[in-house]
Amino acid sequence: MANRFTDKLSALASFSAEDFAALTEATAYARPVSAKTDLIREGDRPGPVFVILEGWAYRYKILRDGTRQILAFLMPGDSCDLHAGLLAEMDHSIQTIVPSVVATIERAEMDALLDEHPAIARAMYVAQLVDEGTMRAWITSMGRRTSIQRAAHLMCELYVRATSIGLSLDGVVRFPLSQLLLADALGMTPVHLNRVLKELRERGVMTLSRGSLSITDANQLLSIAGFDENYLHRRLRSA
Repeated sequence: MANRFTDKLSALASFSAEDFAALTEATAYARPVSAKTDLIREGDRPGPVFVILEGWAYRYKILRDGTRQILAFLMPGDSCDLHAGLLAEMDHSIQTIVPSVVATIERAEMDALLDEHPAIARAMYVAQLVDEGTMRAWITSMGRRTSIQRAAHLMCELYVRATSIGLSLDGVVRFPLSQLLLADALGMTPVHLNRVLKELRERGVMTLSRGSLSITDANQLLSIAGFDENYLHRRLRSA
């Protein structure tokens, strides 16, 4: 049976029945993982490739003063660190946000999968390019966008990504991110972020409730963010 990982990759390359079967077998070993569990920590020796089948996770770094910077959010279908095995140690950590289901693919198995299935290799590399494009968009936000533009841009991105994998219903996206997590991703204090989200809500463009994100005026939100979905290879549609 297909999962969101095979669904995601098969949209990036033309898969044969053998490709689907190989991916399904590779992700057969999946385990439940509790919320707020580190899959791997900074300084650890890289292990298998992690695949998020259900749930959300994030990449992060802890600074010397104890503050946290979130580097990326991972959703169902995302994989972690295809080439990290080439490094001596991890330079960041990955933690689950909610109870999740995570598959592990050992490095030797992943290498064989890429060697024997060129379509899978192509899809994995394209997915990695999209991840790198997302990272560049985040860097641009941190360096050049105002607080409200930065928050609006992240909401657009997360809405597009979540909607594309079926995490929305009638324009409302299941959204397990707390304001603390969002603040650490946006480089703001929670108090500052709360003011920004209140302004977006008062403008009538979006509502962030506990566990859900609703886009009420997509065109205006896009305008505030200056959002160009090209780096995600998706499109934001009006709710």
